[in-house]
Amino acid sequence: MNRFTTLWSPSGSVTRGTYAIVGLLGFTLKHNLDRFVASFGFHRHWGVFNYWVPVRDVARVTQLPRSEALFLATMVSLSLPFIWLGVSMTIKRLRSAGLSPQLVALFFVPFLNLLFFLILCLIPEKLSQQPAGAARTPSPPSADLVGPNTFEYSQSAEGSSISRFLPETALGSAAVSLLITVPIGLGTAILGTQILMNYGWGLFVALPFVMGFTAAHIYGVRQSRSAGAQIGVACLSVLLLAIGLMALAFEGLICIAMAAPLALPLAALGGFCAHVVQKNRRLQRGTAFVSILLLFAPGIEWLEHAIARPSPIFEVRSSLDIEAPPEEVWDKVIAFTEIPAPKEWMFRAGVAYPIRAEMLGRGVGAERHCVFSTGAFVEPIQIWDAPRLLKFSVTSNPAPMQEWTPYPHVDPPHLHGFLVSEGGQFLLTPLPNGGTRLEGTTWYRHGLWPSTYWKLWSDEIIHRIHLRVLNHIRDQVEARRVSPPKL
Repeated sequence: MNRFTTLWSPSGSVTRGTYAIVGLLGFTLKHNLDRFVASFGFHRHWGVFNYWVPVRDVARVTQLPRSEALFLATMVSLSLPFIWLGVSMTIKRLRSAGLSPQLVALFFVPFLNLLFFLILCLIPEKLSQQPAGAARTPSPPSADLVGPNTFEYSQSAEGSSISRFLPETALGSAAVSLLITVPIGLGTAILGTQILMNYGWGLFVALPFVMGFTAAHIYGVRQSRSAGAQIGVACLSVLLLAIGLMALAFEGLICIAMAAPLALPLAALGGFCAHVVQKNRRLQRGTAFVSILLLFAPGIEWLEHAIARPSPIFEVRSSLDIEAPPEEVWDKVIAFTEIPAPKEWMFRAGVAYPIRAEMLGRGVGAERHCVFSTGAFVEPIQIWDAPRLLKFSVTSNPAPMQEWTPYPHVDPPHLHGFLVSEGGQFLLTPLPNGGTRLEGTTWYRHGLWPSTYWKLWSDEIIHRIHLRVLNHIRDQVEARRVSPPKL
């Protein structure tokens, strides 16, 4: 049997180097074949993210249109030889690493299989194999398991199922810790956001801390690790979670970037706490504690869902002075012309921004439409006190942002509860020099917790929106005053 034939057979074993090379070459060949078939056979784009979500906007396979069903069947057919090759190679690699061949089931778990492949590429081959039925001779404890930096529970590493599974190398231990924590974190995040519809303390505080602590704890089971290394693994677990949420089309880049300043320090704190626990001999027997800790984040999410609190109403005020009396400013307040394209990074990154305002009718009961890049705010007029005060409620809110994502469209639930405007007003105050102080106010709410942290983002976004409108009104009014009259 030649070498090419043995690649397709699940019998025997294979080294980690061969496994990695065959895997990379196989993926490269398959990806380019998929791109060729998708592009020239079906005239559609095919990227790496399509392996997780090959077809979008279809709830069930039975609802696929005929063209989509044919495309999906073709891609699956092309995958069958590569699946057989991958399964065969994985079984042989598991055998050479001394692991159960039943773990090959992880080959088919989306996203989790990437970490699984990484671990198999890092775990060394088992140096010796005992014949079936032979008595197991306990090996003497190595120096690094009985030294002064050893954890008490690591002294029985050969008898611990967790310790036997973990490699002693730094890379191998880090990979296994991520293989455990990232999928659990991903499931917890999906539970909170997609099922319980929570964006709160469980998601943004408890989850990153627990992931950081658990990843760092598992990373330090076999060998004593430095605080910096454990903190690094803790932060990496949260970063991989963010990548997973984007890859599975549950989140976009903007919201992940906004959550990062909160999540990463909490993950680092969790990693540091794990380092302290493992350095303290009185706290070393923490396996049960870690198991309980994994239930902490989903428990908080469920508790938030069970005792859901109404979102508080916040207020943002912004003002500037205009060199014109209120009578001249008023007409530009109730309706203004199209504002030039934004230059601010925030709006260019995807945050919704105002474009123009239209007034339907006059006085109380009229309807103002403030058109944003994502849609129009519908604003029934409550107070029409020209030229002093224009106050309105908001009956329709467009999406607050357009998420950056590799997919054509993502629709996370928080987009329907973040920056929900309740009402607003424009107040015109005459100044002694004949000018006007124009003040814009927005009352809004959002359902993200901790609210104090997210208020920093939402207040800044609304303040920038205010300034975009107020500056445009000022420019329009003052430009009209200095323009020479037409003959």
